[in-house]
Amino acid sequence: MQPIPAALDDRGMNKPTRGLRSDGEVTRTRILEAAGELFATTGYAETSNKAIASQAEVDLASINYHFGNRSGLYQAVLAVAHGRLLDMAALQQLTSSELSPASKLRVLIEQLVERATQEPQTWPLRVLAREVLSPTSHLQILFQDQAQPKITLLKHMLGEITQIPPGDPALARCLLNVITPCLMLLVGGRNFPGPLQEIFQMPSQAIANHLYHFAIGGLEAISREYVKQAEFRGKSGCDEVTR
Repeated sequence: MQPIPAALDDRGMNKPTRGLRSDGEVTRTRILEAAGELFATTGYAETSNKAIASQAEVDLASINYHFGNRSGLYQAVLAVAHGRLLDMAALQQLTSSELSPASKLRVLIEQLVERATQEPQTWPLRVLAREVLSPTSHLQILFQDQAQPKITLLKHMLGEITQIPPGDPALARCLLNVITPCLMLLVGGRNFPGPLQEIFQMPSQAIANHLYHFAIGGLEAISREYVKQAEFRGKSGCDEVTR
């Protein structure tokens, strides 16, 4: 393969090529990381642009330039946090893989438990926990832009296990049963009072194994019940036709 030639200026002279990341992208990332840490620690309402700029070592104008305003910055922080919790590309790769449906679920639960039990707890988890426990107007946007597409993929995964059609409301109930324990670990954290503190003393693999077996057992039971109900509805329909 021939090497890619260096860029040329108007005089035909070689000019330096740009790096993989421009200075603007580096600045934007620094602002996001600083804001994420501050929002996670003190909350959205108590975090000023001045504090973010100081933490990121940038001027105030940089925040408005990259994010429009503080609200836009916070929305971007939430999106990054959600992506680090459950990356869309990674989830697409998992759901389209050749693993068995049950194995896909195991991998998902293991990944979520690993993120929940990592120490120290990273700012993405803490900022999402704050938003969930004390929601702002940004939560609805986060759900629409980040969570909803992932929920569609998760329902597809659960549908493979249960054989329940994608549009059936039963899948939403299944999703709630499977994801809620993981969300409790992620949002509550090891300092949340009650049983969670005891759970966090356990090995992460033991937690993941328990949640997986509990989830797969429930899904298989729901699948059997769904088949029975479908057969009953089919039989009832035949009876109506023959009358």
